[in-house]
Amino acid sequence: MSKVEERLTELGLTLPPVPAPVAAYVPAVRAGRFVFTSGQLPTVEGRLLAEGRVGAEVTPEVGYQAARQAALNALAAIKSVAGDLDRVERIVKVTGFVASAPGFRAQPQVMNGASELLVAVFGEAGRHARSAVATNELPLGAPVEVELVALLAD
Repeated sequence: MSKVEERLTELGLTLPPVPAPVAAYVPAVRAGRFVFTSGQLPTVEGRLLAEGRVGAEVTPEVGYQAARQAALNALAAIKSVAGDLDRVERIVKVTGFVASAPGFRAQPQVMNGASELLVAVFGEAGRHARSAVATNELPLGAPVEVELVALLAD
């Protein structure tokens, strides 16, 4: 087991299987030392953790947990092309989309679910640039979607 996966176990988490794409794309692509993930939804065993817009059908707290799960799924996608999460030198960028009810403005706090997980797992190497974007709808009715860009060690 890799050090990163041992850290996940310490946090009470298990790296899931790579979620199957819901359309015509792949979960992650490696380009040189970078891995770019497709947008990952907060699925657990093929089912969404929650459905709906944050600030309406989904509470901000559940949105936070959904962002955390989507980031965990993105780590599985990275492992699928990197071979081992210990090869991650740094998480470079996180892009988070939050399906938001009208007037909901706490997208950054929702996306902290992803960001705080990455720092807990990778330490300083998990600190990253980030965008937290509001949108009216996401695929399958998901409350959040998370993309990661990771830099791999040589």
